[in-house]
Amino acid sequence: MLFSTVASLAMAATPALAQQAPADEQIGAEIVVTAQLRTERLQDVPVAVSVLSGDAVANASRSSLEGATALVPSLNFVKAGTSLNQTLFLRGLGTTSFSIAVEPSVSTVLDGVVLSRAAEAFSDLADVARLEVLRGPQGTLFGRNASAGVINIVSVMPGDTVGGNAEAAYFGGNGNEFRARGSVDLPISPTVRTRTTLFYNKYDGNIFNVAPNVNRRVNGFEHWGIRSILQADLGENAKFTLIGDYHKNDDDCCADVIGGPPLFGATSSTPGAVNTTNLALIQTVLPTLRGADSRTINQNLVTRTIETGYGFSGQLDAGIGDHTLTSITAYRNFANNEIRDGDFYPQAYIGVPQLHDTGPQTGWSFSQELRIASPGGQFIDYVAGAYYAYTFTERVFRRDNVICNAAVGATLPTGVLTPCSSSLAAPSVNAFGQATYSNAAKNMAFFAQATMNVSARFRLIGGLRYTHDRLDEKFIRITSAGNLASNPPFDAGVWNAYLNGIAAGLAPGAAQTAAASATNGVPLTTGTTANNVSGRAGLQFDVSDQVMSYATYTRGYKGPAFNLFFNLQPTGLKALEPETSDAFEIGLKNTLLGGALTLNIAGFYAKYHNFQANNPDTLVINGVTNTIARFTNAGTVSTRGVEFDLAYRPSRDLTISGGAAFTDAQIDQFNPPPVRTPNDIVANGTTLPFAPKFKGSVNADYRIRLGGPIDIALNLQGTYQSSQSLFLTPDPVIRNATSIGAYGIVNAGISVVDAEDKFKLSLVVRNLFDQSYIAAISTGGPSGAYRYQIPRDADRYWGIIGRVNF
Repeated sequence: MLFSTVASLAMAATPALAQQAPADEQIGAEIVVTAQLRTERLQDVPVAVSVLSGDAVANASRSSLEGATALVPSLNFVKAGTSLNQTLFLRGLGTTSFSIAVEPSVSTVLDGVVLSRAAEAFSDLADVARLEVLRGPQGTLFGRNASAGVINIVSVMPGDTVGGNAEAAYFGGNGNEFRARGSVDLPISPTVRTRTTLFYNKYDGNIFNVAPNVNRRVNGFEHWGIRSILQADLGENAKFTLIGDYHKNDDDCCADVIGGPPLFGATSSTPGAVNTTNLALIQTVLPTLRGADSRTINQNLVTRTIETGYGFSGQLDAGIGDHTLTSITAYRNFANNEIRDGDFYPQAYIGVPQLHDTGPQTGWSFSQELRIASPGGQFIDYVAGAYYAYTFTERVFRRDNVICNAAVGATLPTGVLTPCSSSLAAPSVNAFGQATYSNAAKNMAFFAQATMNVSARFRLIGGLRYTHDRLDEKFIRITSAGNLASNPPFDAGVWNAYLNGIAAGLAPGAAQTAAASATNGVPLTTGTTANNVSGRAGLQFDVSDQVMSYATYTRGYKGPAFNLFFNLQPTGLKALEPETSDAFEIGLKNTLLGGALTLNIAGFYAKYHNFQANNPDTLVINGVTNTIARFTNAGTVSTRGVEFDLAYRPSRDLTISGGAAFTDAQIDQFNPPPVRTPNDIVANGTTLPFAPKFKGSVNADYRIRLGGPIDIALNLQGTYQSSQSLFLTPDPVIRNATSIGAYGIVNAGISVVDAEDKFKLSLVVRNLFDQSYIAAISTGGPSGAYRYQIPRDADRYWGIIGRVNF
């Protein structure tokens, strides 16, 4: 009754994604993927795909998508203060925004379920069979938030016999870390199997906070979670898979290190020179700025993120004649509370407010996908289906400021910061701003993709997807007297008055000023809809039994968005237009040396219209002008390049794999926001942020068989990337200060392995040559200084890992 009821619910409900292959399933000794929602050999798929094994993911410095970026050259990770603001880039394209009403450009799919929020993708990857990175627009089959690509994560499925594994690890050298995880297969009957995975990770952190009330390492984490899978055979031609998971993350991460000094601006007489007066001022409080080697902060509030998430999915695969019907129903719940020290100091000072942020965010999503797949090897092979998703997200963001001025008649010492607790300070004022906002997103789609096998070697490819999107927004901001912590109140009264002013012919700025006093305490509501037809067309030709070539055109789509954030003003509450793209790709997939070598090459060009990205803009609060990044339709951008994927296994004991990507991503036609300063205009031809021209990686595994009960295994892995800019701005001073130079990282390991692979004991060294580097740089530090994100892998550290298979 239980299986029958759940199967019926699965047939009736919401979408997710693909029929998954078992962890180590291979056809003709080749890798199997589900990149086109059916099980196929990697070398037969006309898509640029990088595939990482579960072992490769587990051996990464951190078993997450952040660690995987070192192994896939086209994939880049943007480090941020909290997981809510982190994102992935593929081929130089991605979406960074504080808004809750925008979807990522790189879709993450976990066992067939699309993760609607980018933050969910950065949880620990436990018990992964393989990770498929599909590069370029994949919206025809994978939907709206796949305009730059897809990360398809496939878990290990339950086995037919009792078994499993357990692993424990200790890492030291730049903070202590302990990891433990284990999986167990427990068959219930000959037709019902289960697999459960548990994990726990705890890390001290790589940054030291010297504030008296803290005085410890930070930027660490404590994660734990469980994932359980039940799989049942429902007769000869049907299978049902039920998956549930839960995780909790408690991170005191990731505080901004003040590492770059204040600089004189581009219009000064000494552009780019260090502002020594400001530098000396902040150095009276902050630790010495050491650039990429900065590892110390002095902040009285520990920046942290507390996150919980859980979800359930049911997938039914049923044979209908020679076709396969798949239904995937999923529900996910996600809660994240970020706490942030925004002034970067240990207390409030005269003229320098203490700024502390909290931003709890909650949400849930429901999705249903129903599709049918024809058998392979027919004259026409096809997949067709329908998808529906509903996602609701709400955030309550509060900023608390402590502000003080000099006492009447007080003479302040020069060259130092004077605390608000000093007798020279007037009594402090506590101010706050609080914004409550939500986004409800509905997505409905119908899709189909077919391959016409014109001959044994020549195929035609075609696909279409119709998408309907609807966004409904709600927003209200309240403030304390004087608006000392945010922009003025914003609600339905202000919004309606602003619209009336625009209708009466006022300029946007004037209408906004006139409407500021019309606040009524009622949340405003607005929304937008969009419809789109996108698709794919291509040719595929087998040059020989060992070489497959293809050429494809893809029309991509990314739905509308709103820039919902704390300091939103009426001029910014405008729906962003959907982003569309025209992408062209050619590729060769080569299987050489009797199958020992695979070498895949892809060349690509894509142009994105109404590109959704952060534009430079200016924001004035309390008379102070700040350069900020405002989320808008930034204009037209393009990316082009060449990618290589290689895997060479000359013997069963030696494997060499790697890849390289040459990428040129740039602005073709910039669309600025309403101009406030000349520095709001970015020149056409400017390279996009987080898009290094070159990135490459190589991995080598060699097993030395000793002829006894144990063997020795050696591993060497390296990655290198060229310099890249991190901030979209035409200002040469800011652009140079927010760029990072080229760097390379080498990891190494040696293991003692049981000859039958029952146990493995490894000693590993990460960042063997202790190469320091910066993951992200931001403006807005104290007195014009620059804020750095320093990742854990920017320092050498070592670890011992023990694993047992049973």
